[in-house]
Amino acid sequence: MINFFKNKYKLINSIYIFFLFFLIFFIKFSTINVLANSFKILDLEITKPYDKKFNKEKVIDTAFEEAFQELILRITTLKIEELDKLTNLKNIYSLIESFSIVDEKFVDNKYISKFEVEFNKRNLFRYLESKNIFPSIPNERDLLLIPILINNKSNQLQLFSENIFYKNWNEFNEKYYLLNYILPNEDIEDIKIIKKNINNIEQYNFNEIVKKYAIKDYIILILFQNENNINALMKINLNNKLIISNKKFNWGEEDSVENIIKNLKIEFETYWKKLNIINVSIKLPITLSIKSKDYKLIQELDKKLYELDLVSNYYIDTFSNEEIVYKIIYNSTPDKFINEFANSSIILNTNNSVWRVE
Repeated sequence: MINFFKNKYKLINSIYIFFLFFLIFFIKFSTINVLANSFKILDLEITKPYDKKFNKEKVIDTAFEEAFQELILRITTLKIEELDKLTNLKNIYSLIESFSIVDEKFVDNKYISKFEVEFNKRNLFRYLESKNIFPSIPNERDLLLIPILINNKSNQLQLFSENIFYKNWNEFNEKYYLLNYILPNEDIEDIKIIKKNINNIEQYNFNEIVKKYAIKDYIILILFQNENNINALMKINLNNKLIISNKKFNWGEEDSVENIIKNLKIEFETYWKKLNIINVSIKLPITLSIKSKDYKLIQELDKKLYELDLVSNYYIDTFSNEEIVYKIIYNSTPDKFINEFANSSIILNTNNSVWRVE
């Protein structure tokens, strides 16, 4: 009888562990499939002639190459002309998590299709690390842009609707841009303030205008026009870090308004990416345990770890009917990892060498 109960207990325990393993497996793969993340390229349109040479496999190859290039421009400071050294189709195939053709049609002897391509974040980071390229966290950000154009020859101040850069700023965008620019309203008081400070415009901090907008990040762009030359003074405040920079353009000879705006936007994108760079050489090992019976919390933790861009790898090291132990590799400091959970329902206890989810 005693052996019977022992065997029964072992059977129940084995069934529980099997069920727990199945649950972990299910959570792991179902979570990955449903998560919307920054490494998925959407609405990628490919158009090819529909003739005797049409080959759908080549269309897919083109979609993979263009999706890869768009993502690289989004998460690195590489320029378009530098992409050729990375765009190897064999390597790109190894980095793709999944893809789908969401729409396709034939119009005027052309094949037009729309793709969604998702890349494996961790494999992509390893690939970039092998090329000594540091990626950035692809954080999108709204910011206030105050563009001012001053004609030095006539000493004229051009603001808002009088300013060709103000009028055209949001006309020239690329899908891979992370910064979204909010332009100020044509406020009479703002115009008075700027005109009042025209003689010391380079030193003026614009706080009176900036504080009217509920946006922490801003760029003051002062463009000085001298004949066909433009000197741009940029006061860039991102993540409470102020950067002051200058750039010169040959307006009317080499650079059009469109080229100047695009050039400036790339400059701002580069500053933003550098602030969000991921140092993959930092590999902080974290051991984290969680109660194995709290299925909902396990699912939340797995989802959170998958979403964190600074988590380069994580896996379940051990599990039992009492706890599950995760091994995590994090590309930053312990404090930053803890702060990642500040606004979540996951509470971390970091008092011991093995951290716990409470």
